Amino acid sequence: MNLFSGTISQLEQGLAYSSLNQKVIANNVANVDTPGYKSKDVNFERMLQDEIQMTSSSFQPSNPKHFEITPKQSTSGVHQRSFSVRENGNGVDMDREMANLATNQIYYDALIERLSGKFGSLNSVIQGG
Repeated sequence: MNLFSGTISQLEQGLAYSSLNQKVIANNVANVDTPGYKSKDVNFERMLQDEIQMTSSSFQPSNPKHFEITPKQSTSGVHQRSFSVRENGNGVDMDREMANLATNQIYYDALIERLSGKFGSLNSVIQGG
């Protein structure tokens, strides 16, 4: 029996994505003056495909004629951008990083607000209200 219908675990996974995105953005900003540094990005679609691959890897064929499904190597959704913005080979575009930071903060705040509401509802039910 799933007590919370998976909502809390889905919100938790969203927070994990947002946290990873925050770390990648902060790393990019910290390396804005590092010659040759290429900025990194978190790709949600790639993370989703990795999760699907891992989930489907638990498939156990019931017939010897079935194909075996094996998961790909996990890339965790983080990839390096290949372009340079400056003459020294640095690929960090501060305007893009600040926009990504703002977008990620809004996403994170929305998840926290929803999670807080979920816990508030549970608290109300527990207290009999």
